[in-house]
This record gives sequence, C-alpha cells and structure tokens, in this order.
Amino acid sequence: MLKKLITSLAVIAIAAQTASTMFAAEAAKKVLVVTTTTGFRHSSIATAEKVLGQLAEQSGAFTVEYVRQPAGKPNGPQQPKALKDDASEAEKQAFKVAEEKFKTDQAAYAIAETKWTAALKQALSKLSAESLKNYDGVIFANTTGDLPIPDKEAFLNWIKSGGAFMGMHSCSDTFHGWPEFIDMLGGEFRTHGAQAGVECMNVDPAHPSTQKIGKSWVISQEEIYLFKSYDASKVNDLLSLDKHPNDKTPGHYPVSWSKDYGKGKVFYTSLGHREDVWDVDPEIKNRANLVKVSQTFQTHILGGIKWALGLEQPKAK
Repeated sequence: MLKKLITSLAVIAIAAQTASTMFAAEAAKKVLVVTTTTGFRHSSIATAEKVLGQLAEQSGAFTVEYVRQPAGKPNGPQQPKALKDDASEAEKQAFKVAEEKFKTDQAAYAIAETKWTAALKQALSKLSAESLKNYDGVIFANTTGDLPIPDKEAFLNWIKSGGAFMGMHSCSDTFHGWPEFIDMLGGEFRTHGAQAGVECMNVDPAHPSTQKIGKSWVISQEEIYLFKSYDASKVNDLLSLDKHPNDKTPGHYPVSWSKDYGKGKVFYTSLGHREDVWDVDPEIKNRANLVKVSQTFQTHILGGIKWALGLEQPKAK
C-alpha cells in the first residue's frame, strides 16, 4: 500500500511539474528579433542575437525568433577612376577595358541585388499583419536603412493596438524617410562622434529598465548617438547625458527612453554599438569596458523588454 502511495505521489508530482512547465511555456511572451540591414551593418549584431536569446532563456519571460540577414548580400562594383587630361594612349585603352568590365559587373550586380532583395523581403514577411498576430513584441536590434517590410501601416497599427516595440542602438538609423516610424520611436539618429567614455544620468530610477542602475552609470567606451526629431515632452527619458559626449558642451543629450504609442509600448536605448557592451564574456576581443558594464546593459535592456511586454511596471514614486 505504501509503495503504491509513493508511486502515486511521484506520478502526481511529475504531472504537476509537466503542467507547470507547459503553463510557463504558454505564458511566455513571444518576441521577434529583427537584425536585418540595408545600410551600415554592425559587427555586434551576432553578439546581440546571442545575448537576447540568453536573456529570453534565463528569464523565462519571453521566447525569441529571429529575422536574420539573408546570406550573400552583393556589393556594387567600383567605377573606374576618371582619366586625366594628359592620359597616354595606353591609359586610355586600359580605361576603356575597365569601363566595359564595369558595365558587365554592374549588370550582374543588378541581377544579384534583385535576387537578394527578394530573399530579404521573404525574411521580413514575418512582419506582415497576419504574421504579427503570433507575436507580443518586436525588437529592432541594430537595424539600419529602409527595410522592405510587407505593410508599413499595418506594422504601426499592430503596435498601436497593444504590441510592444523595442529598439537597440541603430534602430534609430532605420527608416529615415518614414516620418511615422520616427514619430513612433521618438527620435532619429543624426550623427555621432568618436567613441567616448560617458556617465549616463538615471533620469527615471523607478522604470524597470533603470531600477538597478543607481544614480548614474559610467561606460568606459561606447559610440554615443546625437538625435534629431526628438521631443523630450513626448517621451519618458530613462538615461541621458548632461554634457556632449565628445566636446563636453553642457546640455540634454538623450540616451534611452520609453513611451506609449496608442495601446502599445515603446522602449529604445541608443547603447549597444560595441560587443563588450552587450556581452559579459571577460575574454571578448578588444574589451574596453568592465564586465560590470555589460551586466548593467543586459539588466537595462531586459527591464525595458519586460516593461514593453507588460510584464513589469515602474515602481511607485
């Protein structure tokens, strides 16, 4: 009898654990991580993908799927340099041959680019109105350029209807010709100077993305963005600088913010250029920042993601 009882209890325990695991999997928010680019492509993108996957797994709060760059992005051929006025006949002949080759290469490039763009559009089909029904949030991690997403208006409407949008670093260097996207995000990349050491002021210590940062956060080296199309009255600043990162001119220089967009929530941080800002690996190549900086960055973005997904709320002030 006792043996049967023990067996029954063990079965119940296993069933309960299985049910708990299934419930946790079902309860986890589903996030789509987009790392495609048509402009500058950061070397830290692979690191960003890895870290976001680790944060999802470790927190158990969300799962991630990726929209990655299709392989084989072609590079346009280089046009021959113009001939000098005193060019020799031999130079003129060589230039003529080079021009013919350029025309041939340009035609081949046009074909390859069309093929690659089609592959990019296929990858970005996960951002279609129908596909977005399967996700709770979208992260643009170091995206750049004009991405051929299926339906721009439907994408913004999805966020307005309660979707979560999270952007890292060069997300603000995406869709410069789409004012509605910039309005949703809250700011647009303008320029940056040389990488610099900065002290970020914690403007909103009650927010989940900044609760564990303290009054300020010192980063030894990072690429710091300067913005346009930014209105402090329309966002909730999270981190900012009180002086220019390079020339040290006093002022307000935003680094990270959050905002509501209809029923949706938007979190953006301009940090994340360097691998050693993303990754806590102490042996990472060319590390200029302490591991503590990477740990703080991961805490920062995890808090921002959870807030945008509705999993954590700001502390009462």
